Parts: sequence; structure tokens; C-alpha cells
Amino acid sequence: MKISKTQALVESAIMIAIASMLSLIKIVDLPYGGSVTIASMLPIIIIAYRHGIGTGLTAAFAFGVIQQLLGLSSLSYVSTWQSVLAVILLDYIIAFLVLGLGGIFRNRFKDQSPALVCGALLACVLRYACHVISGATVWAGLSIPTSDALLYSFAYNATYMVPETIVLMVAAYYLGSTLDFRNNQPVRLASKESEKISAFSIIAGLTLSAGVIFDVAAVFSKLQNGETGEWNITGLSDVNWIAVAIASLAAVIVSAVLFVIGKKKKSSASNA
Repeated sequence: MKISKTQALVESAIMIAIASMLSLIKIVDLPYGGSVTIASMLPIIIIAYRHGIGTGLTAAFAFGVIQQLLGLSSLSYVSTWQSVLAVILLDYIIAFLVLGLGGIFRNRFKDQSPALVCGALLACVLRYACHVISGATVWAGLSIPTSDALLYSFAYNATYMVPETIVLMVAAYYLGSTLDFRNNQPVRLASKESEKISAFSIIAGLTLSAGVIFDVAAVFSKLQNGETGEWNITGLSDVNWIAVAIASLAAVIVSAVLFVIGKKKKSSASNA
């Protein structure tokens, strides 16, 4: 595949715009930073997959700058120039720059879907690490208790990064199974390749994601005050654990049933 620099630049600009718009559509918006979006990082990962790490890092840097501009209010909570710089780098620039590594598995997998999924997972793990470091250092004593800051940072950032990762991986797998990003122009995959993922599997993944997101919203809403941002671990006692358990169990059961049905449908089609 040979793509001109002009085409790569235009595609990058379009994907950065799409990613920025998706980042504004928040499924869950936590009171003290962090949110779950509709796979807002995927467009940047696709650019990295199509055009390589260099172009991917450039697009990811631009996306990180835009995210910083959209989150300027976060800088009002820190006072020293060192903490301001740390927030800019760890929570925005570096945290989103790692998306440029999302295409690193392109030549390591024959199929496109696992390459995109692994790239998405790697990007999320690295972004999560950036937020954990930031939380345990810059935000300790502010949004995160000073005592056991690292432990709280792991827990706090996981509340939105885990569901964000699941949604992103489901979207990456679906798009990777339906569109071929290896051509000069993305086209629909041939029928045999696109049939690798069924509608039942997609719905199952989305159902599981919905269950995780519901649990995160139900639990986290009791841990911090939405107006003051005050952390209150004792709020766990106010969580409706019955609803959380029912939602989790229902999501797991429905997802499992749909996966089984999807596999049976695929086997029947293969034997026909």
C-alpha cells in the first residue's frame, strides 16, 4: 500500500476531528477527572495502524493538545508550575501520545482485528499508567487521599479506564472485522473475512460493556461528592449492591448466551 503524505495528512486531520467529537460524548463523566466515551481513541489508533507509528504519534500528539485545551479547567486545581507541567504531560500529552503506538501490531498478526484490539489494549494500559502516576503524585491530597495515594490512584483511574478499554476493544474488533484499513481507501472486507464476527458476538460485547459501565456509575457515584469532589470511601455502604449484582449477572449471562448462539450460527453456516 502506497499512500501519499497529503492523503495521510488529510486522513489524520479528519480522524483527529472525529476523535475529538467522540471525546465530548461521555457515557460516564466522573466528578474529579476521567470519563468513559464512545471509543474516542479508536480513530487515532486506526491512523497509527494505517500510516505507521510516526504519523500515529503526530496525530496522537495533536489529539492530546486538543484534549488539554478542552480540559484547561483541571489546571485551576494545582498551584505550582511543576504540578501544572506534570498535569499537562501525564494527564494529556503523554497519556494520549501513546495512542500513536496503537498500530504497532500490524505486522505481527495476519488478521486485522486482533492487531487493532491488541493495539487498543496496549494504548489503554499505557494511558492508564500515566494517569496512575499523575494521581499518586500531583493529585495526592486533592482528588486522591495522601495516605495510600498509589493504591487509591490505581482504583480511581481503573473506574473509568476499565470500561473505556472494553468499549474501545469491542469497537476495534468490530471495525477491524468489517473494514479493510490496509488498502489505499478503506473498503469493506470480503464476505469470508467479515463473517468472522457475527451480530450476536457484537451485541454480546456491547451488553458486557454496558454492564461494566452501569457498575462503574453505580459504585463511583457514591465514592465522591459530585459538587465538591470530596472522596468518601465509606460511601460504599450506600451502593445498591443488589442492583449492581443483578446488572452484572444479567450482562454476563446474556453475553454468554449470545456468544454461544453466534458460534452455533457460524458453525452451521460453515457446514452448510
